[in-house]
Amino acid sequence: MLKRTKISMDVSRRLQFVFKIHCFPICSSGFSEGNSDTSFTDKESESENEWERLHKPFDLKELRRSLSPISPCQLCKLLELPLDIPTSMEIFEWAGVQKGYCHSFDVYYVLINKLGAAEEFKVIDKLLMQMKEEEIVFREPLFLLIMKYYGRAGLPGQATRLLLDMRSVYSCEPTFRSYNVVLDILVAGNCPKVAPNVFYDMLNRGISPNVYTFGVVMKAFCMINEVDSACSLLRDMTKHGCVPNSVVYQTLIHALSKNNRVNEAHQLLEEMLLMGCTPDVQTFNDVIHGLCRANRIHEAAKLVDRMLLRGFAADAVTYGVLMQGLCRAGQVEEARVFLDKIASPNVVLFNTLINGYVASGRFDEAKDILYVHMITVGCQPDVYTFNILIHGLCKKGYLVSARECLNEMIIKGYEPNVITYTILFNSLCKEGQLEEAGKVLNEMSAKNISLNTVGYNCLIYALCKDRKVHEALQMFAEMSSKGCKPDIYTFNSLIYGLCKDDKMEEALELYGDMLLEGVIANTVTFNTLIHAFLRKGALQQALKLVNDMIFRGCPLDNITYNGLMKAFCKTGAVEKGLGLFEEMVKKGLFPNNISCNILINGLCKTGKVHDALELLRDMIHRGLMPDIVTYNSLINGLCKVGHAREALNLFDRLKFEGICPDAITYNTLISWHCKEGMFSDACLLLDRGVDNGFIPNDVTWYVLDFVLGWKRGMMADLF
Repeated sequence: MLKRTKISMDVSRRLQFVFKIHCFPICSSGFSEGNSDTSFTDKESESENEWERLHKPFDLKELRRSLSPISPCQLCKLLELPLDIPTSMEIFEWAGVQKGYCHSFDVYYVLINKLGAAEEFKVIDKLLMQMKEEEIVFREPLFLLIMKYYGRAGLPGQATRLLLDMRSVYSCEPTFRSYNVVLDILVAGNCPKVAPNVFYDMLNRGISPNVYTFGVVMKAFCMINEVDSACSLLRDMTKHGCVPNSVVYQTLIHALSKNNRVNEAHQLLEEMLLMGCTPDVQTFNDVIHGLCRANRIHEAAKLVDRMLLRGFAADAVTYGVLMQGLCRAGQVEEARVFLDKIASPNVVLFNTLINGYVASGRFDEAKDILYVHMITVGCQPDVYTFNILIHGLCKKGYLVSARECLNEMIIKGYEPNVITYTILFNSLCKEGQLEEAGKVLNEMSAKNISLNTVGYNCLIYALCKDRKVHEALQMFAEMSSKGCKPDIYTFNSLIYGLCKDDKMEEALELYGDMLLEGVIANTVTFNTLIHAFLRKGALQQALKLVNDMIFRGCPLDNITYNGLMKAFCKTGAVEKGLGLFEEMVKKGLFPNNISCNILINGLCKTGKVHDALELLRDMIHRGLMPDIVTYNSLINGLCKVGHAREALNLFDRLKFEGICPDAITYNTLISWHCKEGMFSDACLLLDRGVDNGFIPNDVTWYVLDFVLGWKRGMMADLF
């Protein structure tokens, strides 16, 4: 027996209406047939018990005992009542077993509508198969209904499946309406990649799309950044007898502006106006924003004027975008002129202007806007206004002024948020003012404001940089205990600190913990560990990490390759270094000066000066400019193989290259001249260097003192 449900008086009246139909009499077992027409018109006092019993029609035993055969029309009305799903299903099944009764399409529609609202999709599938078995002719509205419920439930894949099954399983030909519903569901359900396939299937089946179809598919293409495909559909619309509407143009203009294709967006706006389609303010704003991003501020200002002339009212976003563009271009005064034109500027517009002044380093004018102009027009600043000012002061290194601004903010009754404190806290950490940062942290704790991940990361990095890894690890533990999830920057900072303290085992252990936490190691993580092992001379350990790096899909970069090339050259394996250089080029990485300098130095140290000079020519051919490090390696290499004259020629070339020789250059040449016994040339070279601003260092005097001492010893032996 089904669970009996309580029904409100409104529902009771609806039941009464149903039950009073001549072919649907409901009588208690105590009624005679002759009383059936008058049972509902008697006085309530006389039939109260019968009425209560009568309005419990969801008891199947009662229904079977008291009802005449129910018709599909009456069953529809009964199923439309607010019954629960199990009750509705039992009534539906009971009615279906009546002699000579067949469910109609409408009955199934009403029941499926109720099941869809309850997301009972498995039951719906069974009912569809039952309809097929009963040879009921399917109609499109039923599938549209089910598809929409799939969309609401976030099941775009099921909606697409049903579209395909309409023809193949249920022999119901879908029209553009079915395709439009599915396309809409795919776009709303964040499955834009599937939408074009559904659209082209529609065309292949000879179903003509309408304007709405094109609009949805264009939106899907724009969502997957295939703006060209979306634009090509605009031209295809006329082939299908469709004229673009405002929504179509707005979709394309927004996408083009977002992708920095502002010229095309501007052209489409002009076409839109010519076609008689009315753009909204957002469409103008998209083009204005695109022009401002391209630093075409004056064109954006002209478009605003045109917009106003055509009778469109610019909103706060229009002026905000234009003011932001002007401020970014350094034209803060022009932005202020625009602000003065606005009758009631809001706090966002004031914040934009204040940010412009702050970015230009004009803090006094920013404060004038904050403390004078905003108050004059009755606009109250918010926490973001002060955050802009504090961030600007911190960025310029004015930490004392930033602290004063925070105090002023509190005095004026504005409560700093976690962002306010984090800005100041991070800046103090970066400057190494950990004591002051601690005071800010205490102030935050007193106000029950916890550090966020960014704040913890900055503190941990500052501690690691200051070689306070133990304290950094304590902060890391505190961070986790307070529910603040560590990210890649947290782990990278700690690994850097441990490597800096030569605690390689702990660094590797932390690397393992990071992977267990589900944090993916990046190039910085691997480079930190690899270079730490290379500094220790543990080349094999470094190579193991390189293999792990490749296995985890993390690409090697210039820093990785440079470190490995340097390690190989240091051990005399220059050929392996050259092999890495070639691999680097093949992978599309552009070698920098450091890469070439490492190899040139390695070749010179092994006496392969000719190969080093060839690499120098290749370096210049690649568009890289040799620096003093490059020439020092070559000069040392030439001197080492006894080509002092070529070394001097290279030294003379420095002047034409615009490179100033340093202490290493002079010391190398002086040392080799002395070794060759050319003491006078060495002294002349020293004089020449001093005239050009070279200040002899300890190495210079050591070389000269050693040579003079050796010379005095030789003279003493002669006499």
